[in-house]
This record gives sequence, structure tokens and C-alpha cells, in this order.
Amino acid sequence: MRVELFDFDLPEERIALHPAEPRDSARMLVVHPGQPLEDRQVTDLLDILKPGDVLVVNDTKVLPAELRGTRIRGEARATVSFNLHKRVDSHTWRAFARPAKRLHLLDRLELGDDGSLLATVAGKGETGEVTLAFDLGGAELDEAIKAHGAMPLPPYIEAKRHTEERDKTDYQTVYAAVDGAVAAPTAGLHFTQALLQKLSDLGVSIERVTLHVGAGTFLPMKADDTDDHVMHAEWGELTEASVHRLRGARAQGGRIVAVGTTSMRLLETAARTTGELQPFIGETDIFITPGFRFRVVDALMTNFHLPKSTLFMLVSAFAGLETMQAAYAHAIRFKYRFYSYGDSSLLFRQEQGEEE
Repeated sequence: MRVELFDFDLPEERIALHPAEPRDSARMLVVHPGQPLEDRQVTDLLDILKPGDVLVVNDTKVLPAELRGTRIRGEARATVSFNLHKRVDSHTWRAFARPAKRLHLLDRLELGDDGSLLATVAGKGETGEVTLAFDLGGAELDEAIKAHGAMPLPPYIEAKRHTEERDKTDYQTVYAAVDGAVAAPTAGLHFTQALLQKLSDLGVSIERVTLHVGAGTFLPMKADDTDDHVMHAEWGELTEASVHRLRGARAQGGRIVAVGTTSMRLLETAARTTGELQPFIGETDIFITPGFRFRVVDALMTNFHLPKSTLFMLVSAFAGLETMQAAYAHAIRFKYRFYSYGDSSLLFRQEQGEEE
């Protein structure tokens, strides 16, 4: 499909720079294909969901993976920064460098405020990507990154303000548990412990999966046609126990509600081979566009995405392109806040074959 089909005008002021306070006070646009749009609030999940439904949340934990420091080449010094985006092994990460033109193979790096985190440029790729080999490894390296790194905010936020101390909390879900992401599964940022408890008391199950979100999620689409786009791969895990519980809930009439596009991508990846949900561990580069046949997810809670993004294509595949174009026009008109720190939407799946 032509990428231009997924374009729309988004005023700059609609991109949120800070989250709503408290988290669950954010607005939520409820979208039932073929029915009027509903302007609600995240806490209205207590009225919309019912006993037996399952919220599938992504428990990945964001590493503070933006590192600043100095490139050393002989006597020459230069200031550089990196956004780590993919772990290669216990000592090695791939990263996006700024400015990449200052870096050569085998350059030494002193990273962090005190320059104590040491690394070597072990590879250079396209579009500013480099491979960093750290002197430290394993858990010791993870702790050093946490100590010296800053939260890797999306570029459209960083372009308007500096990273703040509060981002370490704001840009992390309350149920984050498994280190490995370099970007937040932002739909989950709307939940508080109190809201999760009330949903549980209502009889709504909370099921955890893990998908480590990569910085590739921020990369602009450069292809003119979706067939020519290469999707970034991300590591995820759906356990056999989770599959058993999700199948059981579905058999009892419960709805599977994915919290975020990351949860949805993992669930639908796990059902691709056989058409039924199966345990999964490994990398997925699934690219969901209109015409995709959904096997697992009945509803999707997600933030508002940018024009011509793979995420807007995903929601258009789920609820219908015309439906989502109308929903986004409504959201812009009524001043909903967009993207990572923005408001939420709750989308219900269109009937399969209705707009494929």
C-alpha cells in the first residue's frame, strides 16, 4: 500500500511533552468501528471492561540508554552521544550515534559524566548506527548503563525540551520488571497501581508478556510503499503458562485486550504459524498493515501515533483505515494529546473482512 494513504496533518502543539497527572486521568477515545466515537477517560476502563476480560501488558523495563561522552583518537577529543537500541551480547550494543561522522572504527570512548564507562567503536553501519564494545559486560554493564545513562526520550520530545529527572519515573510503567527496552511501551504509562487493583477486583485479569522495545520504533519510514519497508526486530517472550491462561479466558467468553502495540505484535506473532496462540520466545519483525488477519486480540489500548508511522498503519489494520482517519481527525479537533506522553484510545477490532 502507498504510505501516503496514512498521512494526516498533525499540529505540533498536539504532541505532549509531559504525561497527564495522575497517569490514569488521561483522556481515552473509544472506537467501535461503525459506531459513534466516545470521549472517555482511562479510569472508564472500569465501566467498559467486564469480568473475564484479560489485559495483556508488556512488562519490559526501559534502560536509561542515552549515553553522552567523549571520543578519543590520539590527542584529539570530540563530544558524542549514543542511543543504545539493541543488545548484541553481554559486552556489545548497537546504538545510534550523534554525530556519527565524528566516529571511526576502533575509536575509544569515555562515557558518562565522569568518563568511567569505557567502550570501543567496533562497527559502523548506515543511518548513524554503530556497534559499541564495552569494557564491562553482563550485569556489571547493565548497572553501569543505569548509573550513567539518561532516559531515551523520543526525538520529537527531545527536540523541544531536555530530559528531566522526573522522566526516569514518568517514562516507565508501574509494572516494569524485565530490563531490556530502550523505549517505553507507552500505552501502559496510563496505569496506576490503584487502577490495576480496581480492575483486578472487578474480575479483569492482568497477564504479563515481555517485548523489549527498540529505538527503531522512532525511525521514520523512508519507503513510498509498505511492501518496501523493512521492520525492525524486537525480542519477546510469551510463556506457556500465559498461553494456557489466555486460551482459557477466551474459551470462557473473555476478551483479549492488548495494552499497547508491542503486546499486540507479540500476541499476533505467536499465533502466525498455526493460527492459534502458541508459546513464543525470540525476535519478531512482524509488520501489521491493512489486510492482516488478526487471530488473538479483540481490543487494543494505544496512544495516538504520528502520520505515516508503522503504528498508525497497525491501528488502521485493526479498526479500519477510514475509521481511524475519522478518529484521528476527531482527536485533533478536540485537542487530544499525541504520542508517548499523550492521551489514550481503546480500539475494538473491525469484523474480519470488513475492510481488508
